[in-house]
Amino acid sequence: MQIWMTLILAVQLLSALTMIGLVLIQHGKGADMGASFGSGASGSLFGATGSANFLSRSTAACASVFFVTTLALAYLSNAGGASGSGVGGGSVLDRPAAVASQPALGAIPGAAPVAPPAPASAPATSASSAPTK
Repeated sequence: MQIWMTLILAVQLLSALTMIGLVLIQHGKGADMGASFGSGASGSLFGATGSANFLSRSTAACASVFFVTTLALAYLSNAGGASGSGVGGGSVLDRPAAVASQPALGAIPGAAPVAPPAPASAPATSASSAPTK
């Protein structure tokens, strides 16, 4: 199964690089002005409009190959794992224990935990009943 994933990944990378090259070669909508200064496609290998159609179809074919390989990689990577596995590879049921063991967001590393203050059990004494010197 690992060989298939490696092969599909190689095809995906080649199709992505080919698609990037084809997009960069294509002329944009504003290429009409450049055609009047000698960079026209009338004398090219594919004719005046043939290169645009060929490049567009080639780009669409590379995009289709890229899309199919992406779906194949997603299928193969999901088929190898368990049905209840999460993004990190661990089970979804194991996550609360892992989160509980992590320190709080504002905790200072190495500091001892501070206990909350205990509630006062004795009533407060008033200032007038305090002994005077």
